Parts: sequence; structure tokens; C-alpha cells
Amino acid sequence: MKIFKYLLFLILIVLIGGSIYVATKDGDYKFEETQVFNAPQEIVFNEVNNFKNWEYWDPWNQESDHLIISYGDTLKGEGALFSWESNELGDGKITTIETKPFKEIIQKITLSQTFANTTGKMYWKFETQENNQTKVTWGMEGKQSFKEKLSFILTKESLPQIMRPKLEKGLSKMEKVITNKMNQYSISVDGVVNHGGGYYMYTTTASKISQVSEKMRPMITEVANFMKAQNIERIGNPFVIYNEWNQSNGSAIFSAGYFTPSEVITPLDADVLNGNMPNQKVLKTVLKGKYDNLEEAWNKAYDYIDKNGLEVAEESKPFEVYLTSPEETPNPADWVTNIYIPVN
Repeated sequence: MKIFKYLLFLILIVLIGGSIYVATKDGDYKFEETQVFNAPQEIVFNEVNNFKNWEYWDPWNQESDHLIISYGDTLKGEGALFSWESNELGDGKITTIETKPFKEIIQKITLSQTFANTTGKMYWKFETQENNQTKVTWGMEGKQSFKEKLSFILTKESLPQIMRPKLEKGLSKMEKVITNKMNQYSISVDGVVNHGGGYYMYTTTASKISQVSEKMRPMITEVANFMKAQNIERIGNPFVIYNEWNQSNGSAIFSAGYFTPSEVITPLDADVLNGNMPNQKVLKTVLKGKYDNLEEAWNKAYDYIDKNGLEVAEESKPFEVYLTSPEETPNPADWVTNIYIPVN
């Protein structure tokens, strides 16, 4: 009997000592992972803000083929809910509680452990960097209860040890997903249509073919500012006319500008001039996607001309019209460019 009492007393001491150890163990935690994405801030924010996107990069979904995913009534913004069930990884739930477009997202996360649930704050920060890149920070912070601390002692891994690799993996996968989305494009040849032409304001330069996309944007801005200063009405979207394209030496002469409703007489020393485009038949081709794909779009347009027995009107110049701008449409997959090749 004395041995039994001693054993009980020893077990009691161990339990009390263990409880004191767990209770005094620091339960505060904060950890985060950071990665720089080659993508605009708005695109990255919108990717995270919509829970429907998470299935392609969230670390829990990537680690198990048997995850049961559920969503709340709202998929994005405040009140959005994303949850999962997994015998392998445990259950979890994330709720968006605050958003600050396009800078920050605050969420509540609940993870099931051995015999306790861990509830904490999950946060995202999005900071614009040079060259239209975005620094993304994904982190968690909170305070563990007695049961939570005991649960992680039994699992032999701390919450940061479990979660940090998941956050790192999720960020890496998300960047690849976003890059793939930004690189999506389509090309369609709409056939021969009539383009009304008209008067336009423009400025002209010569450059290497590889520099056309870089140089056309400040030229368009220059024309827009000139028209605004002179109270000249702008019609439609900006465009570029290719006056000369020499593939053999890699050079081009091109004009960039806007259409205007009537003829405008400009000073002789002005850099911005007025021209007139005739009403003409053109082959219309539409590119939706990055300007990097313009060469392929032009090639498809000329292939269509060859296969359909059309004749290019050599006296007229081909041109592009930009229905969207990178400033207003951050995702290049949504950029729309119309290509017009005059035909007889």
C-alpha cells in the first residue's frame, strides 16, 4: 500500500510539475514569410482576397489529395470563409475580417491539433517595389491557451515549426500561379472590316524594333498632354502607326497619337502634328494579353492574308489601337490590342 501511495504521490508531483511547466511556457507567437513577386500589387492582393483562388496554391491543398474544401456565402472580401477537412493534415478554417485594398488583409485562422484548436490572427501585407514588383508578407500571430501549448508539446513541434514551411511553400506556389495567369493570351483574326479613319494628332520617332513598346508610351502621353493643354478633343483610344518597319536591320519609324474630330493647325515648331487617315478596308486582328505577343499576332494576321488571297494596300500604313492601358488594367492578360492592316 505504501508503494502504491508513493506512486500516486510521484504521479501527482509529475502532473503538477508538468502543468506548471506548460503554464509558464511562453504562449505568444509571431512568425512570417516574405517573397517579392514579379507582379503588380493589385493583382497579388486580388489573388489572395478571393478564396476561390486558394485551391491552386494554398499549402494545405498542395500537401493532400484528400482535402475536403468548403466555402462560405462570400468568397472574397470581409466575411469570406474558407475551410478544409483532412484526416492527414487536420481540419482548419480561415475567415477574412478586414481588408485594406491593395495593401493589407487580416484573417482569423483556426487549426485543429491533438486535442485543442489553435486560433490566431493571419495577416497579409502587400508593398509596391521597383519595376512593378510586389513584396508579399504572410504571417501569423496570437497567444496560445494552456491546452494549445500542451498540444504542441505532445506533437514535438512548435506552431512556427509546423507553419513556416507551409507559408513559404504557399508563397512560392502562388507566384507561379499568378505568373501563369499574367502570361495567358489569345489571338483572333476577325476578318476584313471598314475603318473610318479621320484626323489625328501624333508625334513620330525612329527606334530599334525592340524599343518600340518602351518608346510608344511616353509618346502617347506627350500627345495627350498637348491635346489637353490646347483644348483639342480626343476621340477613342491611343494608337501607333507603323510608317516604316525594317526587319533586316531591326529598325522602325512610327507615329503615336489620338484621333480628333477635325483638322488642327499646329505651330511649325510643334513636336505634335495633325494628320488624316483615310476611310479604308482593313484586316482586323485582336490580341488579348501582353505586348510581348504582338509579333505572333502580326504573323497570324499576315498568314491569314496569304491564305485568303488578300492583297496588302502598300500605300497605306498598318496600325495598332490600344483599348486598355497598363495604368488602368494591371493584369497584362486583360490588355486588348487591335491590329489593323489596310488591304485592297
